[in-house]
Amino acid sequence: MRDAKWNLLLVRKRGASAFMQPGGKIEICELPVNAMVRELREELGVVIAGDAPTHIGRFTAPVANEPGSMVEGEVFELTQPGEPVAMAEIEKMLWLIPDHAGDSELATLTRDAMMPRYRRSSEASDNEHCHRQISILPWHGRLI
Repeated sequence: MRDAKWNLLLVRKRGASAFMQPGGKIEICELPVNAMVRELREELGVVIAGDAPTHIGRFTAPVANEPGSMVEGEVFELTQPGEPVAMAEIEKMLWLIPDHAGDSELATLTRDAMMPRYRRSSEASDNEHCHRQISILPWHGRLI
C-alpha cells in the first residue's frame, strides 16, 4: 500500500527480520490474484474484489530468512480498499519512504524490484505535480 506521498506499506512477519510487501504463498491450484485477495484479508483485514488488481509482473529473488532458496513472486497493484491492521503472522507494519529504503532491512524482492519502481514513480509524480491513488502491492510467491 502506498500513500499520496509515495510512502509504501511494508510488513514484517513474526520471526522474520526483513520487511516486505504484504502477501504469502500461493496454495495448490490457487490463482495468484485469488491468493492476493485471501492473503490481504488474512494479514491486514482488507477485503477486495478479485477483478480490482492490476498485475505488475513476476519477479524472482533470494528468499528473505531462508538462505539458499529462491522465490518467484507475482506482484499486483490496486487502489486502497481500506485501512490495514496487522493480523495473523504480521508482527509489524512500516510506512517506508522509497528514497530512504536503506534505513530498514528489506527482503531482496522488495529492495531490488519494488524500491526502484517506486522511486521512479515518485519522481515522475513530483515532476508532473499530480496525485496518484493509494495502492497495495501484495507479494505472492512460491519457493523454486
